[in-house]
Amino acid sequence: MANQPPRELWGTRLGFLMAAIGSAVGLGNIWRFPAVTYENGGGAFIVPYLAALLTAGIPLLILEYTLGRRYRSSPPGATRLVARPAEAIGWWQVVICFVIAAYYAAILAWSVRYVGFSLNQAWEDNPDGSEAFFYNDFLKIAETPGDLSTFVSGIFWPMLVIWLVTIVILALGVRRGIATANKIGIPLLVIFFLILVVRALTLDGALDGLDALFSPDWGALGEGSVWVAAYGQIFFSLSVGFGIMITYASYLHRRSDLSGSALVAGFANSSFEILAGIAVFAALGFLAAEAGTGVGDVVAGGPGLSFVMFPQIISEMPMGALFGVLFFASLVVAGFTSLLSIVQVVVSAVEDRMGLSRQAAVFAVTVPLAVISIALFSTGSGLYVLDVADHFINQYGIVLAGLALVITVSWVARKLPLLQRDADATSAIALGVWWRICLSVVTPLVLGWMMVDSLSAELDENYGGYDTSFLLYSGWAVAGGALLLGVLLSLLKWRSTPHSPDTERPDAAGPRITKNEGGR
Repeated sequence: MANQPPRELWGTRLGFLMAAIGSAVGLGNIWRFPAVTYENGGGAFIVPYLAALLTAGIPLLILEYTLGRRYRSSPPGATRLVARPAEAIGWWQVVICFVIAAYYAAILAWSVRYVGFSLNQAWEDNPDGSEAFFYNDFLKIAETPGDLSTFVSGIFWPMLVIWLVTIVILALGVRRGIATANKIGIPLLVIFFLILVVRALTLDGALDGLDALFSPDWGALGEGSVWVAAYGQIFFSLSVGFGIMITYASYLHRRSDLSGSALVAGFANSSFEILAGIAVFAALGFLAAEAGTGVGDVVAGGPGLSFVMFPQIISEMPMGALFGVLFFASLVVAGFTSLLSIVQVVVSAVEDRMGLSRQAAVFAVTVPLAVISIALFSTGSGLYVLDVADHFINQYGIVLAGLALVITVSWVARKLPLLQRDADATSAIALGVWWRICLSVVTPLVLGWMMVDSLSAELDENYGGYDTSFLLYSGWAVAGGALLLGVLLSLLKWRSTPHSPDTERPDAAGPRITKNEGGR
């Protein structure tokens, strides 16, 4: 098998940090964090949230950064070098990213259309309001989940544009494409949201909204579900567990600061979540004041918040069109930087293992991915498929793959001491025993607890009230198929194979890594 060609590197540390932050800051920060905080103790939720960030989020980030930089490969190559059978975990993560990218592009398409809808507040044309407009006029949602017969041109065209732009940026490479896009996108996103926060805080009822969000219910800290929610939010929002940070870190210079970069990315992500919470709940406080109801009556999460509640807010507020354009443009930017990182995992794996050129790998991945994405999600059942696939691939894909990776690295291969030395050799902040304890004890226990909690809820009743047959083929089959395909891909012989840093000549810029460091 041929060795891999020289690997492309990030041009600067800033480029890597912007890309890492761009991947972490996504749609979940805007429409998931505020609702989760409100439902789990308000201001008191910050306690388990910070605990989760420090004991699971940042340790996992450092682990994935170290794996990527040390083994200089996409997830399949990196996990293969940790332990040969573990390559299946890496391919599992690649398939998970393929699935997520397919439906993530659909949400971006919705957001693109709503930027235009905000200009003339198109949802007001429906006498039944923004909810009827979103589900009936825009999505043309099918009466029966699984009915793919309805073609929705209003989603098809923006999805096509999104995939074309994605292909161009990825084809330009890590440095000229991804880094440049994030250097432009992340500052724009911050500017947009700062304007949104200032405007939202000046609305009548804004303080009531913030009071509802941040008033602490200290009794909630005694509930296990609140802590599960905190760890779940950190796990999903930081882009850990499905190979993105391993992939991005594989393009780092040998002497890059890993622990410092993880702290910057982790706290930048959390800061944006809090900023998003302020903007969202200040606006919801205004809507509640206008409707003469309590803030709790207008709280929503997910698509319902962005595409139903926010159009109502935009219709009621002065200069609503500008607010709407900035809000939905923020969704587009946040989602697009995340989409780039998700697709890059698949591109990098194909490029590494098949020995293809960058451009060939991009086209080999994105063309079939775009076809599947557009074919499924520009139909009347797109929302149903998206909802179920997202639930199952998150709960039984990302979480389970992350758990398998942590157990393999810490318990089976016993690589944590080696990886700690590797990170400490170039990092400004040295890792202590806390890092190994978090990854070998705290994180596996929490992820295992999340799995048990999720499965018990799943067995009590069908998710979302969907029919069992629909859940089987659009949920369980997707999650199980990702695992099965990951195992099968790991059994194939590939044109290119990764080489261990224990046997390669270290580059002049990096710390010397000798064979006897590897241990078991």
